[in-house]
Amino acid sequence: MVKISVLQHAPEVHLPTRPGDPTPISRNLNPLMHPFAKARERTRALNAAKMDRMFAKPFVDALEGHVDAVEVLTRQPGSLTTVASGSWDGGLIVHNLATRKQVVKLPQAHKGKVSGLCFSDGDRLLSCGVDRNVKLWAVGGDSTDTPLNVFPGKAAFNSIDHHRTDPLFATASNTVQIWDETKSAAVTNLTFPTSIETITSVRFNMSESSVLASIGSDRTFTLYDIRTGKAERRVVMQMQSNSLAWSPTFPTTILLASEDHNLYTFDIRHLAAPSNIYKAHVAAVMSCDWSPTGLEFVSGGWDRTVRIWKEGQGHSPEVYHTKRMQRVTSSIFSADARFVLTGSDDGNVRIWKAKASDKLGVITARERAAMEYRDSLKERWKVDAEVNRVSRTRHLPKSVHQTSKLKRTMLEAQRVKEERRRKHTRAGESKPKQERKKVVITEQT
Repeated sequence: MVKISVLQHAPEVHLPTRPGDPTPISRNLNPLMHPFAKARERTRALNAAKMDRMFAKPFVDALEGHVDAVEVLTRQPGSLTTVASGSWDGGLIVHNLATRKQVVKLPQAHKGKVSGLCFSDGDRLLSCGVDRNVKLWAVGGDSTDTPLNVFPGKAAFNSIDHHRTDPLFATASNTVQIWDETKSAAVTNLTFPTSIETITSVRFNMSESSVLASIGSDRTFTLYDIRTGKAERRVVMQMQSNSLAWSPTFPTTILLASEDHNLYTFDIRHLAAPSNIYKAHVAAVMSCDWSPTGLEFVSGGWDRTVRIWKEGQGHSPEVYHTKRMQRVTSSIFSADARFVLTGSDDGNVRIWKAKASDKLGVITARERAAMEYRDSLKERWKVDAEVNRVSRTRHLPKSVHQTSKLKRTMLEAQRVKEERRRKHTRAGESKPKQERKKVVITEQT
């Protein structure tokens, strides 16, 4: 006869001992399978999100010294601490971020506004201004008040950028010009055949260093190649761009800060539409810069706020503001991606933490583990409504808050109007145009 093994349970274990007693509950005594594990983890995630907001004190320091608005900021390649700033009063200051002291101060570097700064090889700094001069300064231990070299131009300069390896630099005025540090006149003039605009900014690509991009006052964004000596492609957009920055990790990605309150990332292989749109500012975006990691970028706007965005996430950025900070005209990341520097109309260069709740100073292994655990909890529970609300809530100045409410109302009214127009007229016969496709008017080659 075949034996069959069966599980047997004593019924008295699962039934009340006496009538009226509660039914016994079987418990799993494994501590990893606690009945309230999810509830406890959610509470910890909520507490982690609240602690993150409690410890969010992003402002570090303000570097003074300028008399007028700070127009331009640049960091020295290969240095964690050296940053230069130029202002509307013609002054130029090189700061040391570690000691928060001025290394070099040149109060009358230019007559009128300093419109562009970039570091050459070694401890040398190039500056340009509306006085139609480009000047080369020594800013190391042997710094002097007189420039090492002066490159005279024919028009006021708006921007300058240095080649990654060669002793070449590009300037933006009514044309894009390529200069050699060893020669006093421009080597090449780069211009689009039908172009009559003023170039407002120019930047070399960090990977393909013979390619450079510029933006102009007639709403154009142009790509040049210094090997061929001509403009390759040009895009006309709906509104003018104020700043541009190449991604340090994706050579084909470029970021544009626009006058229409938005930022756009483009893949230069497909210029028909931006790859992403970043919306949060309530006034023109004046400056932008990538983090050295390429995972986030900073923008400063006419609305007196600084915003830090995650790459690919076009909404809910981190927002920094102070009562005294005026319109933000320049913003850059530090070389270690831990700090953000901004220059504004009130003449101060401000240092902010890139992550608002970061602890400055020595962090023990135990603290580091606890911080990483809290971050993982917030990431895992970000879909929870309350955790998400605490993480996303930001205090804004009253003027910015009211303007953003008004802007939302206007955009909603515009959307409803367009919907009704399509419903009751012939416009509804064609497919509606995507938001991204509206940004670029035409592409020229």
